Amino acid sequence: MAAVIASWAGALILAGIVYDIARLITPDEPRRPPLARLRGRRAALEEAERWLVGLRLHDRVDAATCQRRMRGLARGQRRTTTGRTNAV
Repeated sequence: MAAVIASWAGALILAGIVYDIARLITPDEPRRPPLARLRGRRAALEEAERWLVGLRLHDRVDAATCQRRMRGLARGQRRTTTGRTNAV
């Protein structure tokens, strides 16, 4: 019984590691930055701006995309109209 529990725990840990690695190497970001919806609309826009700056600093988005998305944030739009694309 202990071997079954140990193998299940190992499988869950391995699945978590694979999931984390997959999230790190994919170019898409989550729909909203973490905890943004709990602090209100203005805080959500500020968090989205910080998130976008982080993407730009790590070369995950190009300058034109960053500028377009910052313009949308200035207008109060957290999501892009084209969907979830961050490819350079």
